Parts: sequence; C-alpha cells; structure tokens
Amino acid sequence: MRTHLRPLALLLLAATAACGPSTASAGAAADSDGPGSSSAPAAQASLPAGAADAQARLAASPRHGEWAMVPAGGGDSVRAWVVYPERRDKAPVVIVVHEIFGVSHWIRAVAVQLAADGFIAIAPDFLTGKNVPSANGQPVADSAVAAVRTLDPADVQRRIDAVARYGMALPAALPRYGIVGFCWGGTVSFNHAAQAPGLGASVVYYGSSPAVDRLTGVRAPVLGLYGENDARVNATIPPTDSAMRALGKPFEHVVFPGAGHGFLRQQDGQNGANLAATQGAWPRTVAFFRRHLER
Repeated sequence: MRTHLRPLALLLLAATAACGPSTASAGAAADSDGPGSSSAPAAQASLPAGAADAQARLAASPRHGEWAMVPAGGGDSVRAWVVYPERRDKAPVVIVVHEIFGVSHWIRAVAVQLAADGFIAIAPDFLTGKNVPSANGQPVADSAVAAVRTLDPADVQRRIDAVARYGMALPAALPRYGIVGFCWGGTVSFNHAAQAPGLGASVVYYGSSPAVDRLTGVRAPVLGLYGENDARVNATIPPTDSAMRALGKPFEHVVFPGAGHGFLRQQDGQNGANLAATQGAWPRTVAFFRRHLER
C-alpha cells in the first residue's frame, strides 16, 4: 500500500452500548473483543479482510492510499484515510464510518476493499483532536471507545458533510457519494441519511435506526445488514421498516441467520455464520452502491 444530550446524542450513546456483548447470544458481539481479535479462516480477495488479516491486506494492496486533512469549518479539520480505485473513468465516493474503535487497521482495509470494488473510499477519523493514544499504528481500543462516547452527534455529521464535499471535489471523483458504517458507525450512517439531502445511498451494518419521527428526512435509499444474534440492534428494525414503508422511503434489510454483531470484522465467529453473513452482505453492499451511485 502506497501511503503519500439531545435525542440524537442519546441514540448514539445507545449505539456505543450496542457494540458491547449482546444479551441475545453469548459471544455474539464481536466489538467487545477489540479491533484486532479475528480473521476469516481463509482470506478471500473479493471480501474485506477480517481484523487479524487487515494489516497484510493493507500491505499487499496495489492501490494508492493516503492520509488527508479535510477542513470541516469553524477552524476544525478531520483527518481521513483516502484510497483510490484503479479505473480510467471517474468514480463515486463512499465514506466509511468507523466503529467505536476509531480508524483501525480493519477500517482502513475495508476502505481498500471498496477501492478494489471501484469506489474512492474515505474513512474519516472522528477522533481527530481527541489525543487518543495509539499502539501498532491504530488507536488503543479502550481509549477510542471512551473518546467516541464524548463525541457530539452534530459535530460528527458536520464532519461527514465536509468529507463528502472534499471527496466529490477530487479530480478523479464523480459528484455522487454514499456512506457505510459499522456498529456505532452504522447508526451514524443511518442518521446521516435522515439529514443529508445530497446523499446517494446509505449502508448500515448492525447499527441502530434513528427514532421513527426522524425518518421523514430520509431521501437516499438505505440498506441494513444485521446478524440474527444481535437482539438490541435488531429491535429497531420492525418499527423502522413499518415507518419507512408508510413514508414511501426505500429501505432494504437482511438479517443473516446465526451471525453475531460485528460479523464483517469477526468473520471466523459464530461457527461459520459470520463468514456466511459476510459472503452475503458484501456483494449486496457493492451492488447497492453501484446501482445508486454509478448511474
């Protein structure tokens, strides 16, 4: 790899709790194990790496990746990991919203896979300016979790807006963007869909849905991808589905049998169910973005 407490606040705090162990299934919550706790039994180039394989995937990637500082208004800036696809035409932008562990090697490797699939992938570091200690090139997990819980949801959304503008202004970019997030980032991604009229598509991996009264603001299609053994998050799906249907808003969702929370990162968990969920979820993710952003 070449490297040159308002209602929304309460919801995001609940999302950080959802990243811990689920009461629905013992061992179902991958996020409680830390960002480097797992890998798929065998690496598959068409899928994102599992957490323990992420550094190797980063090192082996031929795609250009770089860190950028993105102005976010009011004297604020957000650091972001940017990875470019290898294609001769312009590409849509996909913003990758990290889990409660910050921009880990695994999140950077997810961005690399999105670039391999043809998108300009940008992973903002919402812990920019929080002085979170790092080890082995990624945030210390406990410190990152504590810092994420202090974030102002409005500041997070303002930074996403800034990153979207930055990404779409890149010479290699199309003026269209999507967003994908995981756990805490999944909740953030759904909330972004509820307030960003220019968004092209939102993919939510095992993140809680916004309050029903906020869904009126959704304009982009939303794809939700969930593990069966994730009761706290999944309890938000039925009311969201009913409200989105009543509002005429596009919301697709899949619950993968036997899979746990954090299945895309912990691909070797749940006796093969997490890997099966990954194999089902990632092609859906790529197809969804291509359908709504490549037009």
